[in-house]
Amino acid sequence: MDLKHLQALVGIADTGSFSAAADALGTVQSNISAHVARLERELEVGLVDRSSGRLTEEGEVVVGRARRMMAELDAMVADVVAMRHDVRGTVRLGMIGTAGRWLAPRLFAQLRDRHPEVRLTVTDGTNTTLEPQLVSGQLDLAVVTVPVQSEELSTTPLFDEDLSLVAAADHPLVCAPGPLALDALAGLRLILPAPGTALREELDAAAAARGVTLRPLMELDGLRMIASLTFDGYGPSILPATAVSSHLRGDFALVPIDGLPRRRVGVAQRIRGHPSAPARVLIDILVATVQGGAGVPPGLYLPSPDTPTRRR
Repeated sequence: MDLKHLQALVGIADTGSFSAAADALGTVQSNISAHVARLERELEVGLVDRSSGRLTEEGEVVVGRARRMMAELDAMVADVVAMRHDVRGTVRLGMIGTAGRWLAPRLFAQLRDRHPEVRLTVTDGTNTTLEPQLVSGQLDLAVVTVPVQSEELSTTPLFDEDLSLVAAADHPLVCAPGPLALDALAGLRLILPAPGTALREELDAAAAARGVTLRPLMELDGLRMIASLTFDGYGPSILPATAVSSHLRGDFALVPIDGLPRRRVGVAQRIRGHPSAPARVLIDILVATVQGGAGVPPGLYLPSPDTPTRRR
């Protein structure tokens, strides 16, 4: 089985057609067709539906494995280069939006100063979108909410952050003295994370422990979208500290809520395989950036001792 055959199939998966895959890989369509046909003969199964250009079920399985294989090959090359030269190579990092807003600029600056030969690409998303990309090999690392759902990922804690009620500065609950009790939210319609997301499960569990049921006004997968709707006046929400930029804190208030856990954020990687030298460098920079404290937004803390770290 030739690596070029697998690259051709992955190219079709990424671009949606034989011709687009050929353009992306710098070859001609006939070569892509020949590579895929050879792979199909070896596996004795169809991998691409020629009428639609979509992968068959068997093709999806092969592409999933092929992505992980190519990620390991890239990591091998980067490790060997790092043994003889400065660390160089590409790291594909996924990042939840609220963390990305303050972390990404610092990461690019640190890499430019300390490892100029490391190229960083950042994909913005939610746990729901980033975890599958990390498992499949499309990403090397991901900064996500902990715990992750996939059993194929391990996590290293980065930071904890406060969760607060975010509402317009003139909202009645903002004027209440001291932290709010969870009971105060019982009659309030909130813009909430979608059911099944890690944060929503923690919010519901904390509320249930106090005999409270949170009432959704809207349910969305993505904290930046929730924050945007709150800032546009659609309703209050419960958000982590990093979701509210400093320039908005005059018009909107973060009200502490007694009984809510802090949100936990960590860097995730695949259990199978070893991160490349550039990826290991980036993990070190991520941890140092948080632990350094300079420029870290208010409401962030070093991970608590009981923050779960999944390793295999």
